[in-house]
Amino acid sequence: MGKARSAGARGKALGAPAGARGGRARPKPNPFEVKVNRQKFQVLGRKTRHDVGMPGVSRARALQKRTQTLLKEYKERDKSNVFTDKRLGEYDSSLSPEEKMMKRFALEQQRQHEKKSIYNLNEDEELTHYGQSLADIEKHNAIVDSDSDTEDRGVLSAELTAAHFGGGGGLLHKRSQQQGQEGDRPKSRKELIEELIAKSKQEKRERQAQREDALELTEKLDQDWKEIQTLLALRRAKSESRSEKEKPRPDAYDVMVRELGFEMKAQPSNRLKTEEELAKEEQERLRRLEAERLRRMLGKEDEAQRRRPAHASADDLSDGFVLDRDDRRMLSYKDGKMNVEDGPGPEAGDGESGEDGDGGSSAGDLEESDSADSHSDLGSDSESEEGHERPTEEQRPPTPAKRSTGGGQAAREAARAELPYTFAAPESYEELKSLLSGKPAEEQLLVVERIQKCNHPSLAVGNKAKLEKLFGFLLEYIGELAAEDPPGLGVIDRLVVQLYNLCQMFPESASSSVKFVLRDAMHEMERMVETTGRAAFPGLDVLVYLRVAGLLFPTSDFWHPVVTPALLCLSQLLTKCPLLSLPDVVKGLFACCLFLDYVALPQRFIPELPNFLLGILCMAAPRKQSQGYTLVHPFRALGKNAELLVVSDEEDVATWQRRSLSLRWAGRPRAQTKTEANHTRLSCLAVCLALVKRCVLLYGSLPAFHDIMRPLKALLAQHLADCGRPLEIQELTRSVLTDMENQPRRRRPLVCERSKPVPLRLFTPRLVRVLEFGRKQGGSKEEQERRRLIHKHRREFKGAVREIRKDNQFLARMQLSEIRERDAERKRKVKQLFNSLATQEGEWKALKRKKFQN
Repeated sequence: MGKARSAGARGKALGAPAGARGGRARPKPNPFEVKVNRQKFQVLGRKTRHDVGMPGVSRARALQKRTQTLLKEYKERDKSNVFTDKRLGEYDSSLSPEEKMMKRFALEQQRQHEKKSIYNLNEDEELTHYGQSLADIEKHNAIVDSDSDTEDRGVLSAELTAAHFGGGGGLLHKRSQQQGQEGDRPKSRKELIEELIAKSKQEKRERQAQREDALELTEKLDQDWKEIQTLLALRRAKSESRSEKEKPRPDAYDVMVRELGFEMKAQPSNRLKTEEELAKEEQERLRRLEAERLRRMLGKEDEAQRRRPAHASADDLSDGFVLDRDDRRMLSYKDGKMNVEDGPGPEAGDGESGEDGDGGSSAGDLEESDSADSHSDLGSDSESEEGHERPTEEQRPPTPAKRSTGGGQAAREAARAELPYTFAAPESYEELKSLLSGKPAEEQLLVVERIQKCNHPSLAVGNKAKLEKLFGFLLEYIGELAAEDPPGLGVIDRLVVQLYNLCQMFPESASSSVKFVLRDAMHEMERMVETTGRAAFPGLDVLVYLRVAGLLFPTSDFWHPVVTPALLCLSQLLTKCPLLSLPDVVKGLFACCLFLDYVALPQRFIPELPNFLLGILCMAAPRKQSQGYTLVHPFRALGKNAELLVVSDEEDVATWQRRSLSLRWAGRPRAQTKTEANHTRLSCLAVCLALVKRCVLLYGSLPAFHDIMRPLKALLAQHLADCGRPLEIQELTRSVLTDMENQPRRRRPLVCERSKPVPLRLFTPRLVRVLEFGRKQGGSKEEQERRRLIHKHRREFKGAVREIRKDNQFLARMQLSEIRERDAERKRKVKQLFNSLATQEGEWKALKRKKFQN
């Protein structure tokens, strides 16, 4: 056995043919199709399965497999060898045979009526109109309308039609043949026509009789219906009453709908006038009023009124008759007896005549002036009613009675004292100051308003520049009013309205003017800080400018060219200006109020605000040993003004009443008594607590609210323990603390994550099981199984994608081959047609040449 095995092995090694060894001969592979997968190094014991590959053989085998499977499915994709019964309701046992037939019939009709294509307009579809086919209507069958016959309108008997339109050989010929067959004499054509006419008249009379009978029956039926209608009406009324009782009441929606249905519709009104038209009308009105005032001032109106004839009524019987002289006699009483002088009134004594003449002239002047002024005021009132919005002062002009009381001289003096109606735009600040100084607030506001109306930008070209200058002059005037002692806050409050109107007209120039004022204040503060190391609180004029900036411009913008510098200015006031006196405290609290007004809408957090309020509360605390808060600049825990707001007098605490803190305290310092100073300190403390409460409500939604308010909360808790404060201040303090506690905590403090303790380092070697060399091992069995499945899934997924791609390529090649075959067949047929046509043309030409030769 050993020798035989060795011989066989030797024969195999020597390359003996397979047939010689008795086995099946295998085809020798093409050496160019053999791919050898080389390994980097040999490993003992490793089995290699894919060391030699044959891509060509594998490709041919895959192509053959796809040809037998995929190509067969592709060719049989539209074929089906299974008979499917698609009759409607065939296998529905719940339907009867009649229902099945009805449904099938309806489906068939639906299929017939459905259009096969929305673009095909020539489908066999019958269109109807009132039950008649449009095809029959389009034949234009003429309908004869007879005036005498209403029932059978448009209908002619067959005999009459045959007689008139039969050409004489139709019905008449048949009648003659019938009479001839009966043995009578045939009638002539004339007799037949007369007979037809008589017959048609007879039919017409019969129809008329039938119509009259129908009318009589209808009248009789109406009469009978009227007799029984009363009985039916009673029954109907009873049924309606029952239905009304049973009918539910309409709800609110139905009532509203009915009311809207009967509501009066809006009536069109006159068009609204434009701004230019209103400005022009207002200018004309002011000019007319100013002209009347000037006439009254110069006395020309009295002369015109004297020349004006007195008003005569329709009942006046004088007819324009004027006496040459007055023949009336003077009536007087002397010793209780009536005495009538012989001479006329004007020729009496000089004294009496002078008095009477003066009295008569004054009374006549007053009456005439009243009438003249009343007419002028009527015109102004009508014009004021046409305007949309007039100020109160313009709606109430000075009454004519006040203008002309006391004779002509008094009227002129009153006209001189009256405020002019037209003003020219001031070219300098001195002109504006001369127009406004010495006048009450109402008149100053009226002067500024009339300047705007007389110099509206739509009236002239240069008015815009004049009003822009007026805005700057008004700002300067407001600053001067704020710097006075006492400050004119009432006038400032009135003039802010005019500043707002001008700012709406010219926002750019207004912003430039306000920025210029704020820039000057900031430069002055910076200069004081550089020279002295600290800056005092500015005057009331700067605070008023900051307030005006917040009123004129929007404070909710993220960045604004005026409001943003104003916020910076306020922050500099709260951080660089130390509090040295009570006026400084009042100014600082006013700056805090401005801050809260600025950030109320955008809810922007201002860190300077709670720090400043904390410093104010510290200045009111008598003991500084408390913990939980830290003071920042410009406050100090110890020093001359560290206890500026401390009140130790119990009598002053008991007599204090909470009032609003006036801005007049922020003006020039005045001499105050000790009680007044203590009351001012307590008022400042109350205002500070109110501002803290506003801050709590404003910043309560911040995540860091409790961290921000922790210093204030600690200080307020110590103030609450102090019973030496007034009751109102203690209640306000409790309220603030309650609001702070009620705010939810929206943030948790950061805490380091707890980690496992680090174990001690051991010197025991770590054993890792190696299952297969060269791959990542480790982990539990579940982890290894999971990795194996993931690897297998990826491999299978890639193989499936690769096979799908190859299938698509195979199908694409098959489709391309089909397209090429169809194109080749089409080209062959076209070529065959061209050959046939060429043969025919050749034969035709040969036949033609043969004809020419013959």
